[in-house]
Order: sequence, then structure tokens, then C-alpha cells
Amino acid sequence: GSDSSALQTIYFCFGESEPGTFKDRYLMERDPHALIEGMLIAAFALGSQTCYIYTRGEYKYLIDIMDEAIEEARAANLVGKNILGSDFSCEVYTHTGAGAYICGEETALLSSLEGYRGHPRMKPPFPAVEGLYASPTVVNNVETLTAVPQIIEMGGIPWRDLGTEKSGGTKLWSVSGHVKKPGVYELPMGYADMEKFIMEDCGGIRGDHQLKGVIPGGSSVYIMRADDVIGKKVLMDYEGLVAAGSLVGSGGFIVIDQTVDIVDSTKNLTEFYKHESCGWCTPCREGTDWLVKIFNRIASGGGRPEDAQLILDLVDNIEGKSFCALGDAAAWAIQGAIKRFPEDFMPYLNGEKTTSIEPKAKTV
Repeated sequence: GSDSSALQTIYFCFGESEPGTFKDRYLMERDPHALIEGMLIAAFALGSQTCYIYTRGEYKYLIDIMDEAIEEARAANLVGKNILGSDFSCEVYTHTGAGAYICGEETALLSSLEGYRGHPRMKPPFPAVEGLYASPTVVNNVETLTAVPQIIEMGGIPWRDLGTEKSGGTKLWSVSGHVKKPGVYELPMGYADMEKFIMEDCGGIRGDHQLKGVIPGGSSVYIMRADDVIGKKVLMDYEGLVAAGSLVGSGGFIVIDQTVDIVDSTKNLTEFYKHESCGWCTPCREGTDWLVKIFNRIASGGGRPEDAQLILDLVDNIEGKSFCALGDAAAWAIQGAIKRFPEDFMPYLNGEKTTSIEPKAKTV
């Protein structure tokens, strides 16, 4: 263990940068006090006196909202010294990163908060043992901490029973893409039917197009085909989505209609992962760069039939071999697209089709 007299920090992770995910932003905009309350309860339970709210650089305006809410809480004696006349004192600070996706990884986020480059660290030691400034640190997500006051009010078991036996409680889904009613939806875990959620709750596919695919958990999870969803009663929880061949991930629920070219969208994602790779480890740094070059060549009419296997071999050399999970995220997004939408890739691989999207990097 570690010296319990060291500065204990509860510090919540808000490095939300996953494409298609915006639930944390929504919570901070609409109900900043729920987050502060959740953090203070967690800090009280841990005996911690310091909380940090870290937001990505693009969410600078959220810092103003949170700072105002912190001062309101301070005026009500809910933050600062001797909270509500007790012997519990706790300070809440805000901090802005520089917008790096990698800082969603908890140790990279701690490096950023300490003023270093946002590089992930070797684990162990885990942050709970040696985190911020080598002190024990708890890193949690906004959604987790915002749920704490609700759980305490309802009671842990009643809140858990809103969901299923293995996936308790509720989950926020950031719905975007080709639906008539995008937004943030809170559903009980194990919500019975993904098709019903898309077609009824989210208003159906916009422009009365047909559903082509769904990315249910942010860009880093396996894409699902429409026929994996329609008529399949996919349960929206951890077990249900694994059984359906994907993951809950960050809950970034991206709905895709038949007007989308999966090669275009996957090429776009490869550029995102290349740009956001921190460059620390070779498989991710070099692998994502090569993926962008290959996708640019395919997109500009230079596709070859063996490229599908080449891409799969390349992502196989990234997955499980990178220093943090960014490499896995890039690999899963691309594997899913190639394996589940071969019909979109074939015209490119035969050199019969080019995309309208301009390449951003040189081809190979």
C-alpha cells in the first residue's frame, strides 16, 4: 500500500474525446451541481480533501460553467473548509487539457494534469496506489460521479435493480447520426430492443432512408450491420452487446443509413486515430500512419484485392501490442468495418471506385 498520510486526491476524468460521445458535456452543461455533489460524496467516503475536474481543451466553455457552480456551492458552504459545520474540508479545482484524445486514458490524464505531455504510464502502480503527484488517486468518469447522488437517494439495490442482474442501473447513450431525434438518452441497462430504440425512441431513420449500420459504443467498438439489429431484439447492456458482436464502450451511439460509404467513414476514423496517437509506442505510431497511407491509396483508385488482408494483418500488429488501449480502439474500428461490410470495400479493392474525400496525407 501507500502512506495514508500522503495527499489523497479524488479526481474525475473528463477527457471525453471519443467520436460520437457527448454525454459528459451534456451533464456538465445542464447539471454541474450533480457532478460536484457526486465528487464531494466520493471524497467524503475516501477521506480525500482535493478534487480535480479535468476537461478537454475544446470544452473550455464548460470550465466557466463549472467554476460558477463551484462558487455557488462554496457560498452554500458545500465546498471549502468545514463543510456544513463538520470537520470535513474539500476543495474542487478545474483544469483544461490541450484537447488530446489520449488524455482519456487515466494515466495520460494524470501526466497532463501534472504539466507533462499526455503520455500513458506503466501500470502497476495503478493510480489508486500512486497517481497524481505520486499520491493515491481515484479517477472516475463524469457519468459515474453524477449517478452517485441518485444511487444514495434511491439506495444501491433499488438503483441496481433498474438494470439487469449483471449490468445494474442505467446508462447514458449519446445518439447521433441519421436519426430524426438525436440527443442524450438515459436507459435502464438491458433495455429490451435496439431496433425499437432506433425506430421509435429516436424517431427512426431521417429522410426515410434504410438503416445500414450502428456503432453502439463510440468509434472504438465493432460496427454492427442492420441485419445484426433488425428483428434481433439486441439487449442494450454489457452482455447483450458482446453477444451481438460489439461493446457498450462509451455509449456513443452512431446510427448510419444506406447513403454512407463505409470506406469513407473508416478512412476518416483512421485519420483520427493517427492524429491522436501520442507517438509513445511503435505499433500505434507506425501502424496508424501506415493505415492512413493505405486507405488514401485505396480511396484514390489504387486499391488491390490483397489490401483487405494487408489491412487486417496491420491492425493485428497493433491490437494488444500497443502501450495503451488507443491501439486496440483503432484496430477494432477498422476490423469491424472490413469484416462486416466487405461489399463496400470490394469496388475499391478492385480499383473500380474512388472517394470524393480529399486525402489529407500522402499515399503509399
